Amino acid sequence: ALSLLGVGSRYPTFPLAFHTYNACSRTMKFAILASMLSAAAAFAPASQGAGKASVALNAEKSPAMPFLPYPENLKGYIGDDIGFDPLGFSDYFPMDYLRESEIKHGRICMLAVVGYIATDLGIIVHPYGSGLTSATAHDALLEKGVMGNALIWIGALEMVSYIATAEMLQGSGREPGYFGFGTKYLDGKSAEQIKKIKYQEIMNGRLAMLAFGGMVTQSVLYDKGFPYF
Repeated sequence: ALSLLGVGSRYPTFPLAFHTYNACSRTMKFAILASMLSAAAAFAPASQGAGKASVALNAEKSPAMPFLPYPENLKGYIGDDIGFDPLGFSDYFPMDYLRESEIKHGRICMLAVVGYIATDLGIIVHPYGSGLTSATAHDALLEKGVMGNALIWIGALEMVSYIATAEMLQGSGREPGYFGFGTKYLDGKSAEQIKKIKYQEIMNGRLAMLAFGGMVTQSVLYDKGFPYF
């Protein structure tokens, strides 16, 4: 027994035994503390996750896609009653920029649809356009250098559009798509009528974007004029 305590031994064992006891004691304390922390952590995330899930289930849904949440950034814009933004573009880009882009491309395609059909019906304005269709006009006019003039005019319009859009995004108060002309058609109209007219422009622009893509595809693939089938 004395030898176990290190008495009379050349290599005392008591300090070693005491050191081992302390090490085991500390290890046990750490193990107990870790168990308590893990038990507490196991309950906290569960309640937080349940709260988040509850909020997601009770959130307002998009009328266009009822299985998705309503895109909050669309509120206050024409067409917000539909709430269609399945890819969440309005979460990453300013809504004024998105609406400006939509109105701009819609107007261009509404003009393009009329011009494409008019050309195929034989209404030709440019002297080099005689005998051409809308599908064949591009390559023919490109060879004669006419497309360069179009590029200059389109570039000038793009610069004006860019300046107006940049000022709008910096807080000028300009409404998306507004360039100061065409407003006479809104004179004498109520706020509800004006909203309806703007909504009709957006919807017709969306239809024109789809229609122009279909017209060009049909006329090029099947070499057919209006009505392209």
